[in-house]
Amino acid sequence: MITARAAATFEPVGRSVATARGFVRDTLQGWGLTDLIEDAVVLTSELVTNAVVHAGTSADVRCLRDPEGVRVEVVDRHPERELPLAEVSRGRLDLNSEGGRGLLLCAALASRWGVDYTATDKCVWFRLDQQALPVGTRSAGPVLPTEALPVSDTRVRVAVVQVDRADSITAWNDDARELFGYTAEQVVGKPLADLAAWPQTPGTGTGIAEALALSRWEGSYGLCDSEGRTVPVYACHLRVRDAHGEPSTVCLIVRDQERAILQSPSRLPAHGTDPLDRAGGDPLDALIGSPPPDDLDGLLQRTVERARDMLDGDAAFLLLATDDETELEVRATTGLPSARQRFARVPVETGSGRYGSARMPSVHEDLATAPGAVPLLSGTGMHAVVIVPLKVEGRLTGSLGVASETPGRYSNEEALRLQFAADRIALAVESARLTELERLRRGSLAFLVEASELLAGTLDRNQTLALMAQMTVPTLATWCAVYTIPEPGSEPVLSYVLHEDEERIDGIKALLDRVDPPDPDIDLGVRPWTAPADAAHNTALRSSLRSLALGELPSAGGGAPGTGLGTAAAVGGETVVLPLIARNRVIGLLALGKPTDERFRQDILELAEDLSRRAALALDNARLYSERTAISQSLQRSLLPPELPEIDGVDVEVIYRAAGEGNEVGGDFYDVFPIREGAYGFAIGDVCGTGPLAAAVTGLARHALRLLAREGLGGPAVLERLNAAILEEGPRSRFITLLYGELWPQPEGGALLKMVCAGHPLPLRLTPDGTVAPAASPQPLLGVMDDLELYEQTTVLNPGDVLLCVTDGVTERREGTRMLGDDGLADVLGSCTGMTAGAVASRVLRAVERFASDAPSDDMAILTLRIPE
Repeated sequence: MITARAAATFEPVGRSVATARGFVRDTLQGWGLTDLIEDAVVLTSELVTNAVVHAGTSADVRCLRDPEGVRVEVVDRHPERELPLAEVSRGRLDLNSEGGRGLLLCAALASRWGVDYTATDKCVWFRLDQQALPVGTRSAGPVLPTEALPVSDTRVRVAVVQVDRADSITAWNDDARELFGYTAEQVVGKPLADLAAWPQTPGTGTGIAEALALSRWEGSYGLCDSEGRTVPVYACHLRVRDAHGEPSTVCLIVRDQERAILQSPSRLPAHGTDPLDRAGGDPLDALIGSPPPDDLDGLLQRTVERARDMLDGDAAFLLLATDDETELEVRATTGLPSARQRFARVPVETGSGRYGSARMPSVHEDLATAPGAVPLLSGTGMHAVVIVPLKVEGRLTGSLGVASETPGRYSNEEALRLQFAADRIALAVESARLTELERLRRGSLAFLVEASELLAGTLDRNQTLALMAQMTVPTLATWCAVYTIPEPGSEPVLSYVLHEDEERIDGIKALLDRVDPPDPDIDLGVRPWTAPADAAHNTALRSSLRSLALGELPSAGGGAPGTGLGTAAAVGGETVVLPLIARNRVIGLLALGKPTDERFRQDILELAEDLSRRAALALDNARLYSERTAISQSLQRSLLPPELPEIDGVDVEVIYRAAGEGNEVGGDFYDVFPIREGAYGFAIGDVCGTGPLAAAVTGLARHALRLLAREGLGGPAVLERLNAAILEEGPRSRFITLLYGELWPQPEGGALLKMVCAGHPLPLRLTPDGTVAPAASPQPLLGVMDDLELYEQTTVLNPGDVLLCVTDGVTERREGTRMLGDDGLADVLGSCTGMTAGAVASRVLRAVERFASDAPSDDMAILTLRIPE
């Protein structure tokens, strides 16, 4: 009868083997089958390797539990691949050969095993039966003297908490009330996760929700009491179901120092058997098992677990030395209350009693007599500890330690045993570390190349800030904040905040708004910043006390942004500040943070420094570009005419498009302005070229037209004087095509037009019957010849007539060898009968845009005059 199932699928890549081992180990640990874990993990590793490496297919791993033991199935998608079953059954397999080794191990370790074929897959399975125990006995220990018994309070309290399928508390006994200060009424219906300070163990992803879903779980974590303090506890969770089949979890909880009341004893070696001897005398196999993990984290985690078991300890840890051997970085722990020290760095030599003996084996009989001797174990309840160095060719590469809660547990004999095993593992660890460093360096280089390309692809300041944050979160940090310094000497301004959980962003921003920004002194360089964590801690404490005063549980969300325990946990870890330096001054600051109990790896900080240098230059370039664009656009806008005047009896519309990014004014220009009572001037022109140089001549022409027209000069005289002014510019002068006219609205309807078309595309007149014809004749352009003989042409616009004036950006619109031209424009205008001036201008613009697929390369101006019917 199957009582529990677990399954997972693994891709055909090498790292899947380590992941599959972890899956089987965690599953059997959760089911309480600790005595079967090692054999199951070894067999799974071999069979998954056969599937994903040798067969080259994905692998399904299924764990099936029954009352007698567990069955593990490994399914691949290569049914036709032959297995050396006959050789295995006859025991003739070559032990030096890779082929069939997994099946040989199955034959040696499993209670039963076999292979099942279907048309599409192959299933290799093995079964491990639990060892039978005497009736009524699960475990027993020797008679101990009174002083050797575990210490507890006078009145031992065991909290019994029941949690339903939604992880909400349904039962809370009196001992739980005494231990944590909450009454049953305060907690029933609340999620247990609101009270739990859950540790994240390196190498596993098990959280409180996953632990509550397991059939059985046992271990340490913390629970927040009614005063906001975290109480370390030891708990045993058991998943049960009631008569209606409804599942729930019963949690037995004691103080962590009283864990002996609930703790299940680990499987001990047979009497007189040395762990090294059981591994065939090879300390390397005893320490890391066979086959060894194929990744550094897996190797380190396996090492500390085996080292703890080898010396029958309660905890173990492994630190790796930095490249200069001046610091040790925590990389793997087991048996400690949490992973808060992961990636923490401690000096190798800081005086006696700390890590001064890191290069030599050391034994501490009781840490209580030497406070601070091993900072990693402070506050963990560990007393005895043995620490040995990892050395390769005389160079310190790391440190391995095993600790026990019992004082005096270790002597020089254990130190020698651990050192002998550490000497064998040191080379494997160093090789895996160098492989990881090379992989990280390649990844860092690829990351920086991609970051540089992204940062170089924009000159927008806000987009640059967003890119900086998005590249750091979550690759380098859990959250980040970007401060900018608008002017030299000014205070940093919080400009952008990002967290990998979007729901935390507002809370972190509110918190940072209340914190003084980091000091922008360039000499401070990269440095830790404790202000956010301190502010978060104080805010969370005030929130907890306020909730307590109101008789409520502390909320993870809090009452307002930034006030909740969730925000405090999000910024409660290590925070570092990196200056953004460009052109020898600090233009901003980049703050990177980790959540509570987490720290940065050294290689991550080095990568963040490289990124900050690139980001600073990109941000400064974006700032300079924004300033230049703002100045340019401000000057250009000053060249545009004011709003169009309202002319009685005439409908006027203008559309203007300047070519080039960031340009608001180019070589084309227009104007409509009053000359005198009852008379209006209008103009549309095109200066040779585009951009700011052409815009400068545009300003000269537009202002000169207004001035000369209001002096009472006629159209030809106005253009002749403008021509002289342009020629006086000398080398800066540019020729201009210009259509200038005077508009005289008539009382009886219609309007009288007097126009001069100096080299400009001819204006087109549309009558209500759809006829399109030029309304003027061409004359010489301006800015070329000194003596011009220009003349004025008169025409009358009747009700319903439309006058269309455009620049050559409209008529010379091209698609390959095709051009819109005067005829194409006339066709477009001919379809506009009955339309308003605005509708005519819009239809002409759409026709120009649709004529070619690429963006227009020349300035465009469209001016329409219509006499309403």
